[in-house]
Order: sequence, then structure tokens, then C-alpha cells
Amino acid sequence: MGNILTSFQSGERSTFVDDAKWRRDNASWLKRSRRVAYAVMDYMQGNQFSRNDIAEKLGVSPQYISKILSGKANFSFKTISEIEEGLGIEVFQVAAMEA
Repeated sequence: MGNILTSFQSGERSTFVDDAKWRRDNASWLKRSRRVAYAVMDYMQGNQFSRNDIAEKLGVSPQYISKILSGKANFSFKTISEIEEGLGIEVFQVAAMEA
């Protein structure tokens, strides 16, 4: 009688180590991407908006909103600004620098 777990093996190599390395190598911007995702989720919940509602407000596809909400989108400053302006939220607070 064989081990029952062997019947669930896929036979494909696991990507766990590669995925963990990628997350570690990209931790800095992923942290900021999750911050954007949380801000959009808070806005959605606070206003009882769906992904489609947010997509319409921002003029993008619902699939793009899903990418934002995944916390894995690598945003440009322009994109962050468009999200903030489109939803009337502030995602990041930047300390003013004095000259």
C-alpha cells in the first residue's frame, strides 16, 4: 500500500523557492503596491463600490482593478497620481522637504 500523499503529487517542479526569491528581491516596491491596494480597498468598502464601479471611475478595465487589488502592480508615479485624483484619496503622504 503506497503513501496516499503520492497520489496528489503533480510531478512538476515547485516554484516555491523561485517565488520566495522574487518576493524578497522585490520587497520594497511590493510593500508600496500593497499600500495602494489597501487604500483602494478601503475606498471601495467605505463607499460600497464594486471593482466595476472603480474601473469606471478610473477609466480602466475591471481586470486592471484586479491587478491593483492583488498588491503586485508596479506603479509609476503618474498611475498613483491618477488613482489618487480619480478616487479623491491620498495613497502616500510625502514629507515636505525644505530647501
